[in-house]
Amino acid sequence: MNPLPSFADIRDAAARIAPYTTVTPVLRSDRIDELVGAPIVFKCENLQRGGAFKFRGASNAVWSLGEDEAAAGVVTHSSGNHGNALAMAARTRGIPAHVVVPDGAVKAKVDAILAAGATVHRCAPTTAAREAAAAEIQAATGATLVHPYADPRVMAGQGTLVPELFRQVPGLDTVLFPVGGGGLASGCSIAAHGIDPGIALFGAEPEGADDAARSLEADERVGPFVADTVCDGLRTLIGEPNFHALRDHGVRVLRVSDAEAVAAMKLLWSELRIVVEVSSATVLAAALRHPQAFAGRRVGAVLTGGNVDLDALPW
Repeated sequence: MNPLPSFADIRDAAARIAPYTTVTPVLRSDRIDELVGAPIVFKCENLQRGGAFKFRGASNAVWSLGEDEAAAGVVTHSSGNHGNALAMAARTRGIPAHVVVPDGAVKAKVDAILAAGATVHRCAPTTAAREAAAAEIQAATGATLVHPYADPRVMAGQGTLVPELFRQVPGLDTVLFPVGGGGLASGCSIAAHGIDPGIALFGAEPEGADDAARSLEADERVGPFVADTVCDGLRTLIGEPNFHALRDHGVRVLRVSDAEAVAAMKLLWSELRIVVEVSSATVLAAALRHPQAFAGRRVGAVLTGGNVDLDALPW
């Protein structure tokens, strides 16, 4: 299996997952355009099945399996959205799903994984513990490992949102997305440059988990690190193949503070009337903090998820 998907893989993924995924809407706001200083549209993957873009990659991974592979089920490790997405995708094919969840994960996301029918396995909140637990389950069950962001089938599935976005809003010249493990960022970068190599690519990353920005600045993958951010979906160290995809496609990663991300989350609530996770709001926070980067551009920004634990909000 190649470490990165091709644009052809992304086109194939789009056809494969079309029966299961939702064509998510695009929203915009005059006020946000004025604040950013450029026209910006938001691809609302918070309205995807399962409440996040992750269902695209999970569906592609599940429906790429041969019959014998599929019968043994799938396994992954996830803080929430990918686990929920894989559980839902497995249910569309009627196969078992095992999800390793680190302690401290958002309760609403864990509840969603259980509701989708997966078996949840708890572990310590470290990458090493997650990977070790998933390997044990894989060895015991024969399930196929579907990595949250380094699996090319997952990256290809995530990338399908970009051609969809460009059909909905022709003429965009810039794509902006959050960066965590890098599955979305990789898929979107490959897809965007498959459409037009001149498209500008930007990532948004919290200051307390800025390993992708530091890796690109150093021209080598840095880590491990201890994340310190409220953006729970972006606390993961960028994957090895994902780093190479971002570097090769010239992605510029912009840092934002947690306070800026929370403020952007509230602005999206008030202007677009939608609920998004604070991790998603980093794209708007980046556009507001770095307006010079987007001056004169037509921007498509990805709102990655909307699975907010409202009872846990401090305001």
